[in-house]
Amino acid sequence: MKNKLLLLLCILALLPACKTTNHQSLPYFQNIGTAPDGTLPSGDYSIKIIPDDELIITVTSLVPEATAAYNLQLSNPAARANIKTSQTPQLQTYIVNKQGEISFPILGTLKVAGMTTEEVRNMLEKKIGEDVEKPYVRVQLVNFNVNVLGEVRNPGRINVETQRFSVLDALAKAGDLTEYGLRDGVIVIREENGQKTYHRLNLNDAAVLSSPYFYLQQNDVVYVEPNKIRRENSKYNQNNAFKLSVISTIVSACSVVVSLIIALSK
Repeated sequence: MKNKLLLLLCILALLPACKTTNHQSLPYFQNIGTAPDGTLPSGDYSIKIIPDDELIITVTSLVPEATAAYNLQLSNPAARANIKTSQTPQLQTYIVNKQGEISFPILGTLKVAGMTTEEVRNMLEKKIGEDVEKPYVRVQLVNFNVNVLGEVRNPGRINVETQRFSVLDALAKAGDLTEYGLRDGVIVIREENGQKTYHRLNLNDAAVLSSPYFYLQQNDVVYVEPNKIRRENSKYNQNNAFKLSVISTIVSACSVVVSLIIALSK
């Protein structure tokens, strides 16, 4: 009798811990017609510089000596996020302060917050052009990072090396959504003007391409919500694990009691 009870408990412990999943509709942009060609809306992907951003700015011209004073000295490493030691000296970075300003050689304090890197480049070329013939300025944002969380195959932090980076790019970097991810429940969390804002994107709808949240900005968080099946399975697994723990405790207690009874009866 005791062996049969143990066998039954083993069978119960080996039962599947999740329910059968139902297939959901997986394609993106389901409202795109069946025509082989077409046009889609597009949003603005310009990145605006904000306080605590990190910039690499280099200035050159036909006569390099004429613009040397407008560049920071070489150092190692180049960026705050790069703690590795390199043998190749690189340019220092400009950190945008809380007032949205940087301190630039010769030109002094410059307001850059709210501008794009292209606008900063144009401003510097104009100012430097007053003293140097045909200067060329390159402005690069080096702290463009986004976090992708939730129902994706490879969640984590992504370092972006281009200024045009969309939600689809982030999901592709994260290995795409799992079969449990809601394609109409992709949330983008963003800090704007000192406040956290969020917007839920519906990737089933092609109109998402024109959303101001479709193209990502520095420090955005992309969160993919789980569908109903995933949530129910999570609750089921937790409840099942609790029940098995209780059963195991009861069986152990009963085993001790039986052992004591047998010992006393002898």
